Amino acid sequence: MTPAEQSRHAADLCALAPVVPVLVIDDAGTAADLARALVAGGLPALEVTLRTPAALDAIRAMAEVPGGIVGAGTLLTPADVKAAKAAGARFGVSPGATDRLLDACAEEGLPLLPGAATASEVMALLERGYTVQKFFPAEAIGGAKALGSLASPLPQVRFCPTGGIGLASAPQYLSLANVMCVGGSWVAPKDRVAAGDWPAIEALAREASRLQR
Repeated sequence: MTPAEQSRHAADLCALAPVVPVLVIDDAGTAADLARALVAGGLPALEVTLRTPAALDAIRAMAEVPGGIVGAGTLLTPADVKAAKAAGARFGVSPGATDRLLDACAEEGLPLLPGAATASEVMALLERGYTVQKFFPAEAIGGAKALGSLASPLPQVRFCPTGGIGLASAPQYLSLANVMCVGGSWVAPKDRVAAGDWPAIEALAREASRLQR
């Protein structure tokens, strides 16, 4: 899968809803219910970060939930790409980008939303054909103002910013011409997940799904 093809898939994914939940899952037993709540609330694209031992099992469980499109976040190595694809991930997200990681996604046919933090990194990915990228860590590197400043010199690139974004700041990003959606963890608070409070999470997802862009 070429970078251009990966970006087309990423664009379709980002168009599904204004928010992609970024999920750190400690107990894979909660994964299916969590996915059902988020999908019911209008957020079908789900990013499970590979930061816990339960992550791959969570992806496997979420992949079975009707209406959901589960992907793997925090991809760092070719081994991560292979494991995520085997677990049922339909897309990948990375905090940055290396040649080995990009090559692995191309070989495995896994659409990637590669991370970039500077104009040079955005340009390097664009040279390879990635026109849809992740802007990370968004709030720490200047927020919506910094991302908006990239629109004029790099109008052909669109972004999913993530990193420190919440309900209050999301509209600032979604109003930008070069933003397709945002990634955020606020729709699945750890205490609500641990409590199995799926109605509360569905309500948070529904609120997020109604954000304007």
